Amino acid sequence: MTKDITRFGNIPSGAGGQRLPFSPAVRAGDFVFCSGQVAMKENGEIETGGIESQTRRTMENVKKVLALAGCELSDVVKVCVWLDDTRDFWTFNRIYTEYFGEHPPARSCVQSAMMVDCKVEIEVTAYKPA
Repeated sequence: MTKDITRFGNIPSGAGGQRLPFSPAVRAGDFVFCSGQVAMKENGEIETGGIESQTRRTMENVKKVLALAGCELSDVVKVCVWLDDTRDFWTFNRIYTEYFGEHPPARSCVQSAMMVDCKVEIEVTAYKPA
């Protein structure tokens, strides 16, 4: 029996080009696990602005990571969300709904201090038979 595990993407880098020790996406069988995404721009800096602009940037980053493994938002079955401030919950939900529409995946959402200066982090798991 062989392991059916594939890692996607280059070693990600953070601000200042610092190498981060994780893969952006990993396929294990028919599931794709994506590392948590934040509102990081291409240059490694965090998107300025409030929860709306940061949620949009984060969701676009989620879409990019999913694409590495040949997936899209419609393949997502579970989402984990961390918000820096509970007061952002309803605004976050409004933007989130724009991306997932009327048939959203299962989701957890908690308040948490972040490792970088951002307002939201989103991690997804997708299901797409290989």
